[in-house]
Amino acid sequence: MLNVDLHCHSTASDGLLQAAAVARRAAGNGVELLALTDHDNLGGLPAARSVADELGMGFVNGVEISIEWGGLQVHILGLAFDADDAALNAGLALIRSGRVDRAQRMSAELEKIGIKGAFDGAMQHAENPSLISRAHFARFLVETGVCKDVRSVFDSYLVPGRPGYVDHRWVTLADSVGWIVGAGGVAAVAHPGRYKLSRPEMRCLLDEFKGLGGQAIEVVSGSHSAENTTVFSRLAREYGFLASCGSDFHGPGESYVDLGKLAPLPQGLTPVWEAF
Repeated sequence: MLNVDLHCHSTASDGLLQAAAVARRAAGNGVELLALTDHDNLGGLPAARSVADELGMGFVNGVEISIEWGGLQVHILGLAFDADDAALNAGLALIRSGRVDRAQRMSAELEKIGIKGAFDGAMQHAENPSLISRAHFARFLVETGVCKDVRSVFDSYLVPGRPGYVDHRWVTLADSVGWIVGAGGVAAVAHPGRYKLSRPEMRCLLDEFKGLGGQAIEVVSGSHSAENTTVFSRLAREYGFLASCGSDFHGPGESYVDLGKLAPLPQGLTPVWEAF
């Protein structure tokens, strides 16, 4: 099976490496087909594609779209789409426009518990200010000694019910799938094992997703356990979804799995790249 990584991030959103460096690292790790999937932004695609072409590595356009479903933030991957599609670009611009406001509200919440300067501190970690995210706040809190690492920041401060988390109105599942499919791409549910959904709720999400034209699910993810992979392999077969895989790489020392170091897809699944 090909060494495929269809989920990773650069400084165009909340990654630590420039898009070109992400592509070089992927090729150096033996990746044969890569998708750069920055959050709500396509800015890193040209540089990553250029390096992939230079090194003879396959490359498809990617994006990770932030949506709201059932009161939770859920992520939908778009793969192998037309990056010049007007509706997709307008939709992503709409999402980005709300991120700075959310960041200011997060900073205000953190200040209430004695953590000052979080907005400015997070901004110093965001190469693209319009894509400021929880990861940038996490890096600031590690830098200032509040927490020992990024994962513990999320657990203690940046997830629902914690003091630095604020609600935000993202776009809908229908919006995201519509933009991706309308741009000629494949929509996939990103790292489904990370969402705190009951089994009936997960089936409700997948039912709606498929009904809207969603075609794939991320079965193998850097943040998935072996049990997650088993569960979502079974659901992929049941729903007839194509199976995707991705490290969700954000940078050295900050990611679950390095680029190209994923376990292979389980047997009996149809890889999403067959649709490209």
